[in-house]
Parts: sequence; structure tokens; C-alpha cells
Amino acid sequence: MPRTPRRIALVAHDNMKAELIAWAEFNREALAAHELYATGTTGTLLEFEVGLKVHRFLSGPLGGDQQIGARIAEGLIDVLVFFWDPLEPQPHDPDVKALLRIAAVWNIAVASTRTTADMLISSPLLAGDYQAVRPDH
Repeated sequence: MPRTPRRIALVAHDNMKAELIAWAEFNREALAAHELYATGTTGTLLEFEVGLKVHRFLSGPLGGDQQIGARIAEGLIDVLVFFWDPLEPQPHDPDVKALLRIAAVWNIAVASTRTTADMLISSPLLAGDYQAVRPDH
């Protein structure tokens, strides 16, 4: 178990929800050691299909992406796992871009593919005392 649980936000576009759920099931034990946050439907699926405790926000298109972005700006989210669909246009694309932008602005770890998420969740830095440098804007 990490010395201090990380605050991990989990987001997935509709066509990527099954991929995120499969990833979460595979990494259930590691994820359970952290504080989890998710947008609407994704959070519901994580709770009921994987059995993880998740703080749920609104659905992404209804403001959930922006709620997570606000938490990132406030320093209350450490990691963003966002399985977005690169082949499907999203009606709330500006919100998606804003979420990814704010994650970069505040230098938090971001995984947008299963491979990157696997590397991130298995990193000894995630469970250790590592403190990301928070920019002084």
C-alpha cells in the first residue's frame, strides 16, 4: 500500500469504457489502495462491475470533465487515466481538450492508453514518496 494514497481520476469515452473496466479489473488490487474519482457512467461501472469505491462526478458531457479539471487545478487529483477514443468525434470535444490541457498545465501524470496506464500503475513511484513538481503559475 502506498504511504499516501494517490488521488486517481478515471475517465473513458463510451467506446472505451469496456477497455477501462477490463484494465481496472486487472489492476483492482492496486487501484483499491488509492482514492478513485470518475465521471458519471464510468464511476458507476467501476463500482458495480469491478467493486471499487469511487467518488463520482457528473457525466463528462454534462460537466464531469470540467469537475475533474477543477480538482486538478486545485491540486486534488494526482493522476488522470483517460481512455479517450481517437477515432470517434466527441460532441464535448472542447471539454476533453480542456481536461487534457489542465492536466499538462499542472504537471500531473496522464495515461491515455492501456499500455501507458499499465506502466503508470506498476511504477514504484506511484506507491512511494514521489512528489510531482507543481508549477508556480
